[in-house]
Amino acid sequence: MRPTTYDFEAVERKWQRVWDELQLYRVYEDPSKPKYYVLEMFPYPSGKLHMGHVRNYTIGDVVARYKRMRGFNVLHPMGWDAFGLPAENAAIQHNIHPSAWTWDNIDYMRKQLKRLGISYDWSREVASCHPDYYRWTQWLFLQFYKAGLVEKKRAPVNWCPKCQTVLANEQVVDGCCERCDTPVTVRDLEQWFFRITQYAERLLRELDELTGWPDKVKIMQRNWIGKSTGVEIQFPIKGMDEALTVFTTRADTIYGATYMVIAPEHPLVPRLIANSPDREAIERFIEDVRRQGEIARAAEDAEKLGMFTGSYCVNPFTGEEIPIWIGNYVLMGYGTGAIMAVPAHDQRDLDFARRYGLPVRVVVAPPSGELPDAATMTVAYTEDGTLVNSGPYSGLSNREGLERIADEVERRGIGRRRVQYRL
Repeated sequence: MRPTTYDFEAVERKWQRVWDELQLYRVYEDPSKPKYYVLEMFPYPSGKLHMGHVRNYTIGDVVARYKRMRGFNVLHPMGWDAFGLPAENAAIQHNIHPSAWTWDNIDYMRKQLKRLGISYDWSREVASCHPDYYRWTQWLFLQFYKAGLVEKKRAPVNWCPKCQTVLANEQVVDGCCERCDTPVTVRDLEQWFFRITQYAERLLRELDELTGWPDKVKIMQRNWIGKSTGVEIQFPIKGMDEALTVFTTRADTIYGATYMVIAPEHPLVPRLIANSPDREAIERFIEDVRRQGEIARAAEDAEKLGMFTGSYCVNPFTGEEIPIWIGNYVLMGYGTGAIMAVPAHDQRDLDFARRYGLPVRVVVAPPSGELPDAATMTVAYTEDGTLVNSGPYSGLSNREGLERIADEVERRGIGRRRVQYRL
């Protein structure tokens, strides 16, 4: 008598056992076939697989099987991202040694993946916590070190006091640790940095050779590298034997700078606020801003907040004293951590100026010759035009004015042309 139901479990177990015995998905070198590599993100072995894992690994398996059927020699490995915070936190939560917790989870998750029938070559399984794996991570680091491509220096980091660990910007959500919801603080710690900026030009240049990449992905890569060509300019600080150095791509607008903004992490902050009657409030503001995380602070729609330091600097072209503010939208990790704010010609600066009642001065006129009304404008004019209200440079195109102002900066020894990378 024919069965009326299909016994999925029995059939799947039978054929998965056959696949294992035949080592059906084991991959060997085969020069006669084109190569194809499929790799999904290795999971954290901090629990059991969930439906998000199933979705991700099923998609990868579809690609791997399709390519095999198309005649490719497909390498489709699996491994475990077993070092770091997820495993440590889970072990603490369950009061078990991290090693036992991690390897038990790996065994369980491996069984789950095999039950799903995903076509991995299990002979190539890796675990990042195994000495045979991480010895090569250590070896690679030493090669970078010997080549002079790493350096150790102090820098601010996000710190979770409960997890007792550093967090990436992406792991800070609304000022709190994404794992334990504890408010994040900022600490200055010694850490290692890779000197990847040395490769910025090569990375940009060779993007054009990636003919198979979508344009939108290449644009994202260019934005990530973030090449900016501009000028560093020193603004003397009133009452101090010190200058505030800014990096700007719009030196042509220096006559329109009506205030300065520095990052809360800027090393000059303690001296700039030392005599301010609002010093304690400023310090509280700084702590609040530093807990936000750089991604939140840099977002275009983020609220632009700041406080006046009580100090002034001098515009080297106009001789005008202009106030120095601390702002949440200026980041220490890009440029010099300080900007000259030109609200008429930068939207973020204009939003900030309107919020705090700071002056706006138009110094670039559009081709029509009709100047925006500085008192009422709500949209900054950011296009090219003719310089106005710019001393001896008035009447020049802003592009020509930019070059002449940069020349004068270098002639007077108060700055230099510079290429800056976000990378």
